[in-house]
Amino acid sequence: MNVRDRGAREADGGGIRLRADLAVWAALMALLGLSLWSAYLPLGWMNTPVGLAIAGIKAGLVGTMFMGLARARPLLRLAAAAGFFWVAILFGLTLSDLLTRPWWPS
Repeated sequence: MNVRDRGAREADGGGIRLRADLAVWAALMALLGLSLWSAYLPLGWMNTPVGLAIAGIKAGLVGTMFMGLARARPLLRLAAAAGFFWVAILFGLTLSDLLTRPWWPS
């Protein structure tokens, strides 16, 4: 493969990549609207889980598409998975602290 073929191949891939980036951007904007809409819904205790689920989907889209984790080497994927696992541990510890505190009416 010569330089001209490689340049033409990269130009074609750039158009596909732009369409994928625009699709992910549109999905992120739709999820932003969904999170804004769900913030004003009277869901009671379900507001937090719904918001966290939407945020998790947005983080997954950003991680796989914009950070390139979908095409990354396995070691980089492992490091990202370890980071998400650590965040899950921190959320679990925070939740366990919150749920074991006595709630006194004020």
